[in-house]
Amino acid sequence: MEPDGLEKLADKDGIVCLPSVRGEEPAADRLRKMLSAAYGEDWKPGKENELIRATGSEAGNLDEWLRNDFFRQYCDSFHQRPFVWHIWDGRKNDGFHALVNYHKLAGAEGSGRKTLELLTHSYLNDWIARQRDGVKRDLDGAEARLLAAQELKNRLETILEGEPPFDIFVRWKPLSRQPIGWEPDINDGVRMNIRPFMVSAGPGG
Repeated sequence: MEPDGLEKLADKDGIVCLPSVRGEEPAADRLRKMLSAAYGEDWKPGKENELIRATGSEAGNLDEWLRNDFFRQYCDSFHQRPFVWHIWDGRKNDGFHALVNYHKLAGAEGSGRKTLELLTHSYLNDWIARQRDGVKRDLDGAEARLLAAQELKNRLETILEGEPPFDIFVRWKPLSRQPIGWEPDINDGVRMNIRPFMVSAGPGG
């Protein structure tokens, strides 16, 4: 396949946060740059809303669409086997949201675990530190955002450790080949590997 010039915009670690975290641009701004590069001279004012409307969404901008509609629409398109996962703290409008490349998250030889550790202990920790600072400065909503982010961190750490029911149990593998903690096998499939996240999220998560 011929390169299309968009390769330079690819994210190296496979983690794109919707808010600005660790000095990286918000996901909406990064997506906007990619769309502008892809459309070239055809990218004009109003094209963003045109594309959003074409998905059937009523979102007013890319950030709102990414937070509220993207993942559901994306899962429908890929028959509930997403290779980009939306991991978030339950706060739609002002919480921590990250889009994570499944192939990085389920990488071989421990690389998948390192990706989840990076998300948990670097990206999310940076967000938590900012919310703590916001609490000290009495910023509106900071305490609620901090509590939600800390709860998400606890859930991700539980998945990293792999304690039941947040473990990956592959019924066709013998006990000696069962993973301990977050050590996924991409060959087991998305439905198997996503289970600890679905269990952790709980109803409506």
